[in-house]
Amino acid sequence: MRAAVEDALDEPLVSLDPVVGGDINRAFRIETEAGSTYFLKTRPGSDRTEFEDEAAGLAWLAESGGLPCPRPICVVEDGGSAGLVLDWIDSGTGTDWSALGRGLAALHLADGGEPGVRPPGSDSGGVRFGALRLPPVAPGSGSSFPEVYGDRVAFLVGEARDRGALDRAAGDRLLGLAGRIPDLVAGCQPTSRLHGDLWSGNVLTGADGRPWLIDPAAYGGDCEIDLAMLELFGSPPEIFYRSYGEVKPLPDGLAERCPLWQVQPLLVHAVLFGGGYGSAADRAASAFI
Repeated sequence: MRAAVEDALDEPLVSLDPVVGGDINRAFRIETEAGSTYFLKTRPGSDRTEFEDEAAGLAWLAESGGLPCPRPICVVEDGGSAGLVLDWIDSGTGTDWSALGRGLAALHLADGGEPGVRPPGSDSGGVRFGALRLPPVAPGSGSSFPEVYGDRVAFLVGEARDRGALDRAAGDRLLGLAGRIPDLVAGCQPTSRLHGDLWSGNVLTGADGRPWLIDPAAYGGDCEIDLAMLELFGSPPEIFYRSYGEVKPLPDGLAERCPLWQVQPLLVHAVLFGGGYGSAADRAASAFI
């Protein structure tokens, strides 16, 4: 991988050191002889399209001007795996929730294109979460976002069952919910640019205190998806919502629908990690069944 990075950057490396990364990928800090510093993420067995998709998502989100994202430098391959080289962002501490609220609202005001469709420059497959790929949504399909979401929930139920992460009764309940989602969500928000995997660990605080978005699974959809994901593993403070609402009004009924939008990420976690995530998805869906 070091040789692949040197070839792609066209300059020798001084170091390629492991750093704390995500749950799926390995992460490294790169220093070059020219004095540049980069971040590398990679995973054994990965392919380049996964990281090309992530690069396209980062560029698409940053283009909105809402929140900064690390600049993609290049995608590399070493024969057995692929990786993505990004600008290195020096990190700070804490989260500027006010800046995150305003910036996320500005991102959500940017045109997201068609519901479920991924950013320009992505391949023709579906949204990825590591090695897991959701069913693709073809441009021009005419599907509403609730229809797209229902199809994804149904797909993930099947994947979770196949991996033993969801029992039959819970799977049947969730499949029933999937078919009713277009009826449960009355009316749709305008299609926003979504980070798509916006838990707090995918918000990086820079050395200057600014929040940065990292590790997206970007596509166009209802802004409530990102807001519900932020509530999944710990709730943002009131200043976040107040600041968001100063730029873009918060949807009426968001709190009531929040568990519905959390079903997809909980099922994704059930497929990838097992544990109690399948049961958590069933509990989140219980108010709508």
